[in-house]
Amino acid sequence: MGNDNWSKLDNVAKLFLATITKRDTKTLRVSCTLKEDIRPDLLQEALLSAISDRPQMQVRIRRGLFWHYMESTDMMPEVSEESDRICPLLYSPAKAMLHYKVTYFNNRINLDIFHAITDGTGALEFLNIIVLDYLRLRYPGEFEGVTIHSGASADDLGQDSYRQFFGSMGLNPASSSRRAYHPGSLKYPFDQLGFFEIHMPADQVLSRAKEIGVSLTSYMGACWMMAIRDEIPPRRLATPVTMTLPVNLRNYYPSFTSRNFFNNVTVTHVFKDDITLDELAKEFDVSLKSQLTEENIKKQMDGFETMEYVAPVRAVPLFIKQIVVRHAKRLSDKKVSMVFSNLGVLRPPGQVGEKIDNYSTFCSSSHIFSTMSAFNNDLTLGVSSPYQNTGVIKNLVRSLASSGVNIRVYATEVIG
Repeated sequence: MGNDNWSKLDNVAKLFLATITKRDTKTLRVSCTLKEDIRPDLLQEALLSAISDRPQMQVRIRRGLFWHYMESTDMMPEVSEESDRICPLLYSPAKAMLHYKVTYFNNRINLDIFHAITDGTGALEFLNIIVLDYLRLRYPGEFEGVTIHSGASADDLGQDSYRQFFGSMGLNPASSSRRAYHPGSLKYPFDQLGFFEIHMPADQVLSRAKEIGVSLTSYMGACWMMAIRDEIPPRRLATPVTMTLPVNLRNYYPSFTSRNFFNNVTVTHVFKDDITLDELAKEFDVSLKSQLTEENIKKQMDGFETMEYVAPVRAVPLFIKQIVVRHAKRLSDKKVSMVFSNLGVLRPPGQVGEKIDNYSTFCSSSHIFSTMSAFNNDLTLGVSSPYQNTGVIKNLVRSLASSGVNIRVYATEVIG
């Protein structure tokens, strides 16, 4: 964690803290649905066991004069039945609170966690540790010797991998210099978000991507872009559609950190001329792969100056830094149409997987934000949107269904 029970935040966490809003709470939700109803008493016991494995989650973020920092806390989490919105606000400078929350509903376990603490990879690993500890208690003797822990040391788990591997850090803003098309206008009142969970057989979509010769990420990314295109008025077809894709940097660097370690890349297309989904998917694939080489990622990350290393910036009070970061984020947001995050194939150990029905993941956002993950043959999209108009989501579902994909959609009630 750092000396004397406190540690610095990485620059990504600072960005989240500066730009948190009541609508975009910067909260991730990862959920695991088991094949039977949850016993709350055992889930509580499992959670207390899991935090001994992940003490990095037992922190409070505090405000200093120049930066936020994290310090260890003795506050204990309490499991409760789900009653709040998905991705609730889990940070308040005026209130002592843990920055994660575990709830259950029927047979589903939900972990909501503030993005300043960890990213999707870290959140899913923490959730899987909770699930394994729960199953150990529920089925004594069945899960001996099963582990999800990577074996990494506490220092490795708490490592600021941006500083370790790059020396400079920061989230890559949209590479396009042009304002992107925003597929929505009127937002939900009272800082609400709409959430949609979309399930489909992974093999049906994967076979389509293989036919075209592209990755699943590129195929689904192109599907989303076409869904946005169908909402663009003819007079605005020259406006770029720009998609931001978070990339798990653990795939490129030997890091076991449970903190944030990702960067954003962007893919842009202007729909001035007719283009088929297959053509767009191939273009998307080329653009994405060209950015996802180790050399290009290193070059991109090393291009950012770390604010702490610049002496005049170090001395600027926190509230001024936050005003600057918010302004930069507003400008950057104008260049993004939506965010699409592929969390990959989820592979809990065999015996654990046998007890699981499916997973789902969501992230709060000021844009349309879609996560994607696969478990067994279930490909799941978790879509959050601030817009009352659901045209883009309908377009995506219709497009996939018309290509022969068996698709199921669940929409949550909009809760403020």
